[in-house]
This record gives sequence, C-alpha cells and structure tokens, in this order.
Amino acid sequence: MFVSATTLGVFIPTFFFVSITPGMCMTLSMTLGMSVGVKRAMWMMYGELIGVGLVAIAAVSGAATVMLLYPMAFTVMKVLGGIYLLYLGVQLWRSKGKMAVSSENTSSVGKSRYELALQGFMTATTNPKGWAFFIALLPPFISASSHVVPQVMSLVSIILFLEFTCLLLYATGGRYLSQFLHKSGNVRFINRIAGTLMIGVGIWLAAA
Repeated sequence: MFVSATTLGVFIPTFFFVSITPGMCMTLSMTLGMSVGVKRAMWMMYGELIGVGLVAIAAVSGAATVMLLYPMAFTVMKVLGGIYLLYLGVQLWRSKGKMAVSSENTSSVGKSRYELALQGFMTATTNPKGWAFFIALLPPFISASSHVVPQVMSLVSIILFLEFTCLLLYATGGRYLSQFLHKSGNVRFINRIAGTLMIGVGIWLAAA
C-alpha cells in the first residue's frame, strides 16, 4: 500500500471539502450544467482534471525535491504552509457566504468540445489559489521513508476522483443547487466546515 490508512483518513475528507467549496471551477461547472447540460459540461471537466493533475504534480514535485535534498528548507516550507492554511481557514470562517457567478461563464452555450475542455484546463492552471493549495497541502501527506512517486500518483488519483465527483455534483445539481448555494447561510456552513478542516491541517502541518 503506497499511502497509509491513517494518512488517507485525513487526506480524503480534507481534499473533499477543499474541492466541494464553491470556487472558480465549481462555479464554472454549475453554470455550464445549467446552460449547456451535464453531458456537454463534462468536456470542461476533462480539461479541468488534466489541468488539476498537472498543477498537483508540478507543485508537489518541487516540494518533494526540496524535501529530499534540503530537509531544513522543507521544514520551513511546512511551517509557512501551515500558517498559510490557518489564514485560509480563518478567512473561510469569516466568509459572508456570497458566491459570484461570472457572466462570462454563461456564454459557453455555443462552444465546441475543444473550447469547453480548454476553458476547464485554463481555469484550473491559471488559478493561483490552486497552486497555493497543492504546494501547502500535498507535501505533509508524503512520507520521506517511502518511494515518493507511487505516493504522489496515488494521492493525485484520489484528488482527481474527488474533484470529478464534486464537478459532477455541481453540474448535475444545476439550477436547484445554484438556488441552494445562493442562500448565504448554506454557503457559510460549507465554508466553515472547510475552514475548520483547513485550520486543523494547518496546525498539524506547522507542528509536524
């Protein structure tokens, strides 16, 4: 087994709530589900998943190199990552629950499969928060005592599965999910769950 059950017990719920929290990609998926339907929206999801996979591998590869060659620098990076996650957790807790749906995302009705996939890919790879999350979150789940590549591949596979599940959920929910999430209290509840997990992982990361 590449990743321990204890690690997965923390990793899976953490990344699930990170994925399901309303953001750029989930908002895009929900909007396309409403405007072009779930079947066509899946082309956007394919592009987004490729982008997420590339970002995750690129981010963690650099972190893994630092971890193996410069252990002290990696320790500093983990502490800084923990502080950053604490900050994000507090920000989620303080969220007012407002969710902005860009008018640009509603103009995808006439787009081809390639354009939809490219839109998903660009949304994933140009989101600075995505890079920050992966750089901060993935390294502490990687054990230096085991082979790094199998661990990374296992964790990235889980991330892609969770991401696809959440994308599909948002697209399938469509207009009904949109109405649900536009209620400030519900978004605040989701944000606070994610914020609590983020704070917990931040403390664990900084103290590890």
